[in-house]
Amino acid sequence: MRHIHVIGIGTGNPEHLTVQGIRALQATDAVFALDKGDAKAGLLGLRRAICDRYIEGRPYRFVEAPDPERDRRPTDYGAAVDDWHAARAVLYESLIAEHLREDERGAFLVWGDPSLYDSTLRILERVRARGCVAFTHDVIPGITSVQALAAAHRIPLHPIGEPVRITTGRRLREGLGEGPGATVVMLDGDPRFEGLDPDLTIYWGAYLGTSDEILAAGRLGDVAEEIRRVRAEARVRHGWIMDTYLLLRPAP
Repeated sequence: MRHIHVIGIGTGNPEHLTVQGIRALQATDAVFALDKGDAKAGLLGLRRAICDRYIEGRPYRFVEAPDPERDRRPTDYGAAVDDWHAARAVLYESLIAEHLREDERGAFLVWGDPSLYDSTLRILERVRARGCVAFTHDVIPGITSVQALAAAHRIPLHPIGEPVRITTGRRLREGLGEGPGATVVMLDGDPRFEGLDPDLTIYWGAYLGTSDEILAAGRLGDVAEEIRRVRAEARVRHGWIMDTYLLLRPAP
């Protein structure tokens, strides 16, 4: 039966791959990747570079396909994501059926870790539920941008004994929430920091773990506009940006 490896590849540094991930990749016959257009060609190139670096001494196929279109400004966010996942499931099904023989292994290389704000596992479950192509799969964890952010700033994620909340920029606009602890924010396409306490401490990072890494930290009220300026310039320069930030409440 066909087998699929879902491999977390970290945040862009090929050395983020674990030994387990490298071994799985070296046993792979076909690597599947979604082409998200010229603006994000660098992401596709990094996946190719990882494969070329670690798959040695055996042939493999790098299979690209255009990512289905997604409504980026939907009136119903949940419905839009569901439609997008459904379209991706049809695409994944065709890729597996057409480019992977019954006795072969395929791989999806997932940015960061497959467990955190990634759709690959949910989409593969949709493919399985459709019942048109049979496969088994496993998951190899990777380094998340959350870990890479803390490592880059040389900090723990939270004060002693306090919780960590991981959320998205969309959810942050509803407020930071009550209670103690730290908040990590991911997938914030346009961080404005509106309505947040200016006395929060922010640790921000983009292109974490790569040679293009950018870091900033300080009192939110003092560094927010600088972060927005640097972020906008980097996005123009690279054509894409992935960034993450940690918010800490002021000490009582």
